[in-house]
Amino acid sequence: MKILIAASLLAVLASPVLAFQCPADMKAIDAALEAADLTDEELARVTELRALGESEHQAGNHQTSVDALAEAKALLGI
Repeated sequence: MKILIAASLLAVLASPVLAFQCPADMKAIDAALEAADLTDEELARVTELRALGESEHQAGNHQTSVDALAEAKALLGI
């Protein structure tokens, strides 16, 4: 029971932290895109992931947003 309570508390506390990370990740992606040397396919994928990250952030799905933005950052090498 203590583990369940601790896990629930951690999930509740982690959500606001992820919410603040999303805009910072989006800014980093936008800045990196200005100087990125990507193929058309890579650029399309990064743009798609960036848009998904923003829409999921706005919908309150912060873990999904963080995951999409992390993939975009990896493609950009940041």
